[in-house]
Amino acid sequence: MTAETLKKMAQLKTLRDLDRHFARWVGVLSGDVSEPLTLAAALASQRLGEGDVCVDLGRFAGRRLFADPETQDGLPAPGLESWIEVLGASAAVGTPETPERPLILDGTRLYLARYWHFEKTLADGLHRLASASIPVDLERIEAALNRLFPRAPGEQDDQKTAAALAALRRLCIVSGGPGTGKTHTVAVILALIAELAGPPFPRMVLAAPTGKAAARLTEAIRKAREQLPAAAEVRSAIPTEAMTLHRLIQVRPGRANPGHGPDNPLHLDLLVIDEASMIDLPLMSRTVAALPEHARLILLGDKDQLASVEAGNVFADLCAKPGRGYSPALCAQLKRCAAYDGPADPAATALDDCLALLEKSYRFGPHSGIGALARTVRAGADPVPVFDTGAEDVTHVAPDPAGPPRTPEAAVDAFGAIFKAADPAQALARLENFAILCATRDGAAGVVGSNSRVEMGLKATGLPVEPGGMYRGRPILVTRNDYRLGVFNGDIGILWPDPIDGVLRAWFRQADGELKSISPGRLPAHETAFAMTVHKAQGSEFDRVLLLLPDRDVRVLSRELIYTAVTRARHHIEIRGDTGLIRKATARTADRASGLAKRLWQTTG
Repeated sequence: MTAETLKKMAQLKTLRDLDRHFARWVGVLSGDVSEPLTLAAALASQRLGEGDVCVDLGRFAGRRLFADPETQDGLPAPGLESWIEVLGASAAVGTPETPERPLILDGTRLYLARYWHFEKTLADGLHRLASASIPVDLERIEAALNRLFPRAPGEQDDQKTAAALAALRRLCIVSGGPGTGKTHTVAVILALIAELAGPPFPRMVLAAPTGKAAARLTEAIRKAREQLPAAAEVRSAIPTEAMTLHRLIQVRPGRANPGHGPDNPLHLDLLVIDEASMIDLPLMSRTVAALPEHARLILLGDKDQLASVEAGNVFADLCAKPGRGYSPALCAQLKRCAAYDGPADPAATALDDCLALLEKSYRFGPHSGIGALARTVRAGADPVPVFDTGAEDVTHVAPDPAGPPRTPEAAVDAFGAIFKAADPAQALARLENFAILCATRDGAAGVVGSNSRVEMGLKATGLPVEPGGMYRGRPILVTRNDYRLGVFNGDIGILWPDPIDGVLRAWFRQADGELKSISPGRLPAHETAFAMTVHKAQGSEFDRVLLLLPDRDVRVLSRELIYTAVTRARHHIEIRGDTGLIRKATARTADRASGLAKRLWQTTG
């Protein structure tokens, strides 16, 4: 490791202190001070911070690394062949055959060792689930499905196909956009599996990546359960409370491994995970590793949404090759029990046979602007013509060249209603009426500036708002996990006086729907949440959404970001931004470097 390289790294704004320290640590630990290793270690750490699981060296070889967009400074990377040769000879770099080193080189992909193990463990676990065979009674499945889907007893139905798939396979992956009935489908699946098993009923568990997502799943399952055309004892076997994945596998502060894992598996027969697109690689890997050998796994999500905040794009990797058709054997089973008439694909893999797509939206009708906009963005087509259709639920506002964006009066009115709530429960509920979503944190259209403008606008109406302070009615977004308090990155709460003693506290809705309060002084890192990034809004829905886009192109703008923002809106979406920028964002996808899709789709079959 040359002193000159370290000196240059210290001057680069694109590298975090963590990246530099990791590169130095790898060199000291291995006794390898070569510049190619230093660059590779810093790059692997930096890309992990950006969400990539690994570094594809072919993308960076021969280029300038860590270049500042303004100055174009950076450090030259070696050519691919020489880089791989040097890394392959380094004591700091292992291979799939020798994975006990800080870095792992797998082909041209360079990993931090922990993430190579996470990826391999997850791929192996999903392969085992996808390939498992289970005994089935097609006649009983057909009879139960026709009873549970009375609207289409002899017709093909995507939800019915998904339910049949869950009964026939140990792994079932259900992807669908908003309003496609994922929660109703999983309620039917739970009833179907309970009915087929009979008493004693299997132990079925519901989980989600965040407290808010778990609370929404709890509420939706409770409603759906009561409407199922199933026997009372079957309905009673369906769980009515979801929990967070952290609580489920017992992630513990200060410990490397959760309480549940391969040596202490979960006590369950079936696990349903909602909002699976939000789950990062480490959490998904640990969850699958904690499943008992016989358990089933059902994943619900939307493959077209943004990836998880942390590293990986697990759900999208699982759905990387959708719609290829099922194997002839599975097609025959689905035709028998679910009236499926789709094409068979002799080349279908075991993972193909686990994937169900829900495409019909029951929320957005044929004349819905939100529905049309979501479909257009998802397809990568030009979304601007949708703005000109006159749809009442979609509005586009061009940026004002004369100055920075202003907070509309409608936003101040909507947030002002929070302060008129009778109690913390009502205040939390009113947070779902309106949201300002931003692509970035900084800049005039970013989270920080938007929150400041809202606070100033509210204060101007006479409300007791203290910008940046602790005040009644302030929505907050947790930005760091606190396992002891049971609040996690992405959880949304509100500051409100305790109805008993009047002391200001932070209130959060738990997975069971009940509220819990925390003294503001004990809160982990958090920020004001009148506005939040689109990433942080995953797992949430709002009646009305205002999407603010920056005045220039930035890397985070992508098809997935626009789609995720649009699909957070139930009744109205307003987009403020340049149409050229919107077109550019919709035309590109937010790819993340990973070897998971390759592992899954090359090894299942």
